[in-house]
Amino acid sequence: MKKIFKSEANLLEVRNLTTAFQTENGLVRAVDDVSFDVPRGQCVGIVGESGCGKSVTAMSLVRLLPQPAGKILRGRVMFDGEDVLKMSYSRLRDLRGGQVGVIFQEPLRALNPVHRIGEQIAETLMLHRGLTHEAALREAVDILNFVHMPDPEARINEYPMSLSGGMRQRVVIAIALACRPKLIIADEPTTALDVTVQQQILALIRELKEQMGSSAILITHDLGVIAQNCDRVVVMYGGRVVERAEVHELFANPRHAYTKALLASMPRPEYARKTHLPTIPGSVAAIHEFVPGCRFCQRMGREGDTLIDRPRLVEVSPEHFVEACPLCTQL
Repeated sequence: MKKIFKSEANLLEVRNLTTAFQTENGLVRAVDDVSFDVPRGQCVGIVGESGCGKSVTAMSLVRLLPQPAGKILRGRVMFDGEDVLKMSYSRLRDLRGGQVGVIFQEPLRALNPVHRIGEQIAETLMLHRGLTHEAALREAVDILNFVHMPDPEARINEYPMSLSGGMRQRVVIAIALACRPKLIIADEPTTALDVTVQQQILALIRELKEQMGSSAILITHDLGVIAQNCDRVVVMYGGRVVERAEVHELFANPRHAYTKALLASMPRPEYARKTHLPTIPGSVAAIHEFVPGCRFCQRMGREGDTLIDRPRLVEVSPEHFVEACPLCTQL
């Protein structure tokens, strides 16, 4: 396949990605004209509240949408010079788990409850690396040791239900990283874990990414996680990118009202005990209720032309883009 790249510095380039689902209300767009890049060796964070399109964006990148409801209507997803959206099924199967590893947010759903974890890791190794069953099981022990699993020789014979939440997430990470992928997609990998285990898992992903020289996409609703782990950040609202920039630039100079509201809701060391954190009024609209114009204005209960015409994404400083709604952005 011919390689086409805007920049060899980028491992992944997403352009105008639009994903929809067939529902009782017709075809509704969950991801609406989304574009961003993932440079080689860097971590890009995608942040936003539940229902903003983060996970659907990530699953669209590897075409793991629920079928037959999920449809990618248009766009281009260039991974290392190849368009994922035009790949054959056999090439796509090689990509998933081989060159792209996905860490899912719910390990109990990602793991098969009736198979031992050693067999589940070995399956990936046999499929993508051509190892024999015996060699794959030996490698599975090494990989569990690589992700700091206690007593990996014993763990390979256990079932997912016998492990703690943190251990199950380490197994999911082990499967995702078994073939040393070029890109790691971590979809809220610390959901339902306690704070201490969350930090351990995030530190592990960061450590393994650096050891393998991989790029990463980290999906979260927590800007604190973004600040600690990412080089760039994409802020999504209503299925769209409302702001994207290098992480230091975004935290120092947020331009969109939604980004500012997310930052304001973060706890800070200087706050007094039992301080009430600011919250964002309202909630994200259902996808079949999205207006064609500014969707944050829709949430704020505003009326007028901003709900009709979609704001342009403009560059306000080098590599800093914002959706230029006149009521949500001061330019």
